[in-house]
Amino acid sequence: MREAIRVGREGQLPVQVSHIKAAGRPHWGRVGDALALIDAARAEGLDVRADVYPYTASSTTLRTLLPDWALEGGIETMLRRLADPAARARIRAELTGDSPVLTRGLGWEDIMVAYAPSRPDAEGRRLSEIGARWGKDPLDAAFDIITSEAGKGYMILFQLDEADLRRALVHPHVMVGSDGSSLAVDGALGEGKPHPRSYGTFPRVLGRYARQEGVLPLPEAVRKMTALPADRLGLRDRGVLREGAHADVVAFDAAHVTDRATYEEPHRYAGGVEYVLVNGRVVVDRAEHTGALAGRVLSPS
Repeated sequence: MREAIRVGREGQLPVQVSHIKAAGRPHWGRVGDALALIDAARAEGLDVRADVYPYTASSTTLRTLLPDWALEGGIETMLRRLADPAARARIRAELTGDSPVLTRGLGWEDIMVAYAPSRPDAEGRRLSEIGARWGKDPLDAAFDIITSEAGKGYMILFQLDEADLRRALVHPHVMVGSDGSSLAVDGALGEGKPHPRSYGTFPRVLGRYARQEGVLPLPEAVRKMTALPADRLGLRDRGVLREGAHADVVAFDAAHVTDRATYEEPHRYAGGVEYVLVNGRVVVDRAEHTGALAGRVLSPS
């Protein structure tokens, strides 16, 4: 973050920290330090902001378990290394000694396979469990999945701290972002066990952190997922309710809005979201999609 802020200062550029977190138990609590850097930069007159998603797990490709040198040269080169016994032995020695992931205090039980269509029996299971089921070391199980998926398998890492998350949520210059993907409950976009943030991020903030636990007021929660990110992206006629602005409107039941997606069953739409308008057209009516496709590509204005 210090490096990013320095670049922003020297280049007179805005800085966006995506996504503010402290990964791994040895670093828990340090989100407060990161927020202090943002406060100091803003006091200096720099435009520094951040975003956060409301979960204590992150998600990325399984191949990021490997050391940097094993990834050099692209996917095909990486797969050839995994097929080479000597290279695999070297990878094993480095991962068990100084893995950039495992040195965060994670165990194989903290790593869940999210997407591996060629090995669906692995999806939704921790690497510790997969290794036991397959009768092999969890690292070998990870190697096998990376290979079978040609490097495109995904994992979920349970490595973040709830207290850090709450610190970020209440900071006035931290907005809410899902870091999610375009998914659906059925069809090709409904495969695997992806991170539930793609379905639950915004209703989770509204329902759990605003209504149930009072971590932040409801109007502030709404601002963090509408006006604040729209302003950050330079979308001047989005993210606010005012005459002349584009009618992008979500009408939700504040007493019942909730996220239903879980790590085990992620393909679940939220509850309590009754109506959605995009560019003035109703696309969700009484919690059902109308079939209207009213969105368009946006650019800063």
